[in-house]
Amino acid sequence: MPVIGVLTLEIHVEDSHSLKDKRHVVKGLKDRLRRRFNVSVAEIDGQDTWQRSVLAIVTVSADRVFAEKVLQSVEKDAVNFAGGAIVDSSVEWLE
Repeated sequence: MPVIGVLTLEIHVEDSHSLKDKRHVVKGLKDRLRRRFNVSVAEIDGQDTWQRSVLAIVTVSADRVFAEKVLQSVEKDAVNFAGGAIVDSSVEWLE
């Protein structure tokens, strides 16, 4: 049975002064995570705010341990990319 892991990241884009600024940062992070980890990424909240975004990152695997490692690596990479901009993170499992 497949395991589905959902990592939710709340991001504060401090230097953003417009939606265009924020979207530039968020798009860069989304593209990077998709490319590096083969995960699905979507902005699920904060689309109309200048400095806040919530991303959902999803991985599907036959092995929960592997999925956990993928999501841990994704979170670590997102923190490195966004610096202190990650305000909150959580993981949910659908089995």
